[in-house]
Amino acid sequence: MKMKKYIASFVMMAMMAVIIPFAAATSAGAQTVYRNGRRSYVARTYTTTYNRPNFYQRHRNVINVGLGTAAGALLGGLIGGRKGALIGTLAGAGGAALYTYKLNPKTHRYYRAYR
Repeated sequence: MKMKKYIASFVMMAMMAVIIPFAAATSAGAQTVYRNGRRSYVARTYTTTYNRPNFYQRHRNVINVGLGTAAGALLGGLIGGRKGALIGTLAGAGGAALYTYKLNPKTHRYYRAYR
């Protein structure tokens, strides 16, 4: 049991010894000096961060249509068997799409930020 603790400690220290130099080197790359003939200028790279919207906010349309489809299939299956499940699936998907895209549309688009 004691040997296991020593091995775990050694592995953690080795990982830290590898990670810390890489973390320290990233801040120096934020300022780059370019020399063009007689002129020299500094290019600064700024990174902006924002709170990423939660999963539901990003995929609200798909989730609502999927839940409507599942609910329609469940109710149709309970009421009319296999054929009722198919009809319920189509009705649920149609109703959920109508609600999601026409009655309560999303007002904000979330775009992926590429780095």
